[in-house]
Amino acid sequence: MGLLSLAIWMPIAIGVLLLVLGRDDQARVVRWVALVGATASFLVTLPLYTGFKLGTAAMQFVEKMPWMERFNVHYHVGLDGISFWFVLLTAFITIIVVIAAWEVITSRVNQYMGAFLILSGLMIGVFSALDGVLFYVFFEATLIPMYLIIGIWGGPNKIYAAFKFFLYTLLGSLLLLIALIFLYTKSGGSFDIATWHALPLDSSTQTLIFFAFFAAFAVKVPMWPVHTWLPDVHVEAPTGGSAVLAAIMLKLGAYGFLRFSMPIAPDAAREWAWLMIALSLIAVIYVGLVAMVQQDMKKLVAYSSVAHMGFVTLGFFIFNDLGVAGGLVQMIAHGFVSGAMFLCIGVLYDRVHSREIASYGGVINTMPKFTAFALLFAMANCGLPATAGFVGEWMVILGAIKANFWLGLAASTALIFGAAYTLWMFKRVYLGPVANEDVKGLEDINSREFLMLTLLAIAVLWMGVHPKPFTDVMDSSVAELLKHVAQSKLN
Repeated sequence: MGLLSLAIWMPIAIGVLLLVLGRDDQARVVRWVALVGATASFLVTLPLYTGFKLGTAAMQFVEKMPWMERFNVHYHVGLDGISFWFVLLTAFITIIVVIAAWEVITSRVNQYMGAFLILSGLMIGVFSALDGVLFYVFFEATLIPMYLIIGIWGGPNKIYAAFKFFLYTLLGSLLLLIALIFLYTKSGGSFDIATWHALPLDSSTQTLIFFAFFAAFAVKVPMWPVHTWLPDVHVEAPTGGSAVLAAIMLKLGAYGFLRFSMPIAPDAAREWAWLMIALSLIAVIYVGLVAMVQQDMKKLVAYSSVAHMGFVTLGFFIFNDLGVAGGLVQMIAHGFVSGAMFLCIGVLYDRVHSREIASYGGVINTMPKFTAFALLFAMANCGLPATAGFVGEWMVILGAIKANFWLGLAASTALIFGAAYTLWMFKRVYLGPVANEDVKGLEDINSREFLMLTLLAIAVLWMGVHPKPFTDVMDSSVAELLKHVAQSKLN
């Protein structure tokens, strides 16, 4: 078993162990096992970074062995510059989520921790899979632990939210399965994704394939108008569920566009780029306006996520290096920032048991240390320079202007709307005099919460001040993808 397989299967094995052996009367032991397991799983991913070769678009850390030989299905995994950072991001966020749930989750602790560790391994599997069936299995399997996390530990309408999440994402994936089977027959019986990239498909076939992929990946991003499941799910999900959903699971759909839609159906991707750009701009502008009128903090950040992911898909479909690399950087930055925003809301909810903005006011007076962290993450959500939120948005705007000035101008309005709804929420929740008795009795963050927010703050500032390590890894793979898309298979 290589390093990449270890990164996939170690958290899954520890998660299963917790499910089988853990009990509520052993909650303290379960928490420590989960933390040690999540930390060990992250440490396993670090040699992937030190061993990653720059300047090549080739897959690295490749492992391949027969799985279902009759159908030519292989356990085939590997990383390139496009998928690499998401493996480390997933493992890192899992540690944060375990720390966040330390005192908050008091019942079925082993199942909660186990579900997140299993989910972590499955998501790393999605980003690593180089076989179509393996990708589909990991892609669909991620629904199960997240469905349980929402349905068991969620809010009052958790069953409704869990079913909505499951049905939306599952129905889109059925067309993905049909597309994978079609590509299998068209390629002469191969599920190898790289083989599919070289298939000479005619224009109408590419269009059908493109929209089959679109059905699965657009729901997962989620793009407008199939985004309506996300706010409901975020509101009902426990804090850790919202953090992982925003930080990692939304990225599975955007990643699918780069791994499947664009390289397998490049002509269709170029032909329908106008539609993708239009839907992305609607997400950036319209959903940004919708976020401004939200009274629930979680709903506001959920709509903010849709707007920020609109930036990602916009960057991908303007087909230049700044746009695609900017979209990837924005995905990673959004992982840090949105995860941090949801965890901050969780810190307040644990104390006051309300997500309504009107329930707060003047939090800075009773929780000054926490407010400092919240301000940093709010600024990053606005896209303030020297924070992670700035780098990707700036690259996408530059890429959009390079493609078309008016496109860049429309995209840049996101910075205005982002600042408007984020700062408006921050002002009403944190600034001014103490608004009510609940806020007057608040205690500042403890050492556990301080550690959790410090780790995220370091990540947000490090990426904002020194983004070069992130872009260096992805440059060659992005260039190779754009070269492939530019060369029409029909010529």
